[in-house]
Amino acid sequence: MTDPAATATASDVVLYGGKGGVGKTTCAAAHALALARADSTLVVSTDPAHSLGDVFERDLGGDPVEVSPGLFAVEVDPETGQEAYRRVVEALAGEFRDAGLRLSDEDLERLFEAGLVPGGDEVAALEYVARYAQSDYDHVVLDTAPTGHTLRLLDLPDVLAETLGVAGDVQRRVRRAGRAAKSMVMGPAAYWGSGGTSDEVASLQERVADVGTLLRDPSRTRFRVVLTPERMAIAEAERLIARLSEADIAVDSLVVNRVFENPDGCSCARCRRDAERHAARLDEIDDRFDHPVRRVPELDGESQGFDALERVGDSL
Repeated sequence: MTDPAATATASDVVLYGGKGGVGKTTCAAAHALALARADSTLVVSTDPAHSLGDVFERDLGGDPVEVSPGLFAVEVDPETGQEAYRRVVEALAGEFRDAGLRLSDEDLERLFEAGLVPGGDEVAALEYVARYAQSDYDHVVLDTAPTGHTLRLLDLPDVLAETLGVAGDVQRRVRRAGRAAKSMVMGPAAYWGSGGTSDEVASLQERVADVGTLLRDPSRTRFRVVLTPERMAIAEAERLIARLSEADIAVDSLVVNRVFENPDGCSCARCRRDAERHAARLDEIDDRFDHPVRRVPELDGESQGFDALERVGDSL
C-alpha cells in the first residue's frame, strides 16, 4: 500500500501520555489498530526508549512501515531533532560568513554543541508531528514518552518560539550589516538574489508554531491520559491533567489500564483482594476526575501481538 504521507490533508491526532510503565504504548497501538479497520492510520512513538516495534513484533525505524492493512508505524529518530537545529546553526553561520565574520568548522561545531535549540528528542518529535499531521493519514496516534518528557514536548513550541525569535533577530541584524557593508563596494548589486535563499530559522519557527496551534485545537487533537488503578499513577495523572489544562490542551478521557475484574469469579484471597482494591481505585478515579473513563481489563499473559491489541482496542 502507498504511504499516505505522500499527499497532504489534515489528520485527526490522538496523544497517549502518562506515567512510565502504565501501558501507553500498548494502548496507543491498540487504538491505532482499531482505527485502521476503517481509516488509514499512523501510530508514532515519540519515546526515546522505543517499544512500539516490540508491541507489533516488527522492526521499526524513522520511516513509516505498514504493520497491518491500513496501519503504519514509525519510531521517531532522535537524529531528526539534531538535524533540525544543525540546519539552524548552519544557516546562522552562513549569515555570519556572508557578513565577513570568520567562522571555522570548529566554531560551528561549538555553536551546535552549545544547544542553540534545546531538547533534541522533543524537537525530533515535533518535526514528526509537523510532518504527519498534514498527510493523507486519516488518524495519527502518538505514543508519547513518560510524563516529564511529554510535558517538555508540549512546552517546547513556546520555548522554541522565544529561542528562534532571538535567533531570527540575530540573523536579520547580521544580514542587514552584511548587505550594508557589501553595498559600499558593490552598490545596488549587493542586494541581487538576496531574497531567494531558504531561511531555516523561519522555516523551523513556522513548523513549531503550527504544531503548537495543532496541540491546542480540540477539533483536531485529543489527549488521553493513561494510568493504572494504583495510587502513584492516579497522583501523576492528576498532575499531568493540571499541566495540560494550563497549556490549553484538551483531555479527551482517562484510560485506566490493567484493571483486574476477576471475570472467572475466582474466590481465592488474592483475586478477591485485587478485585476489591481496583474497584475502590476506580471509584476514587471517578470522584477525583471530571473526564470520561475508559477501562482496559488486565490481559492474561503478555500484551503483545495483534490478538492482544485487538482485545485492548475494543475498550478504546
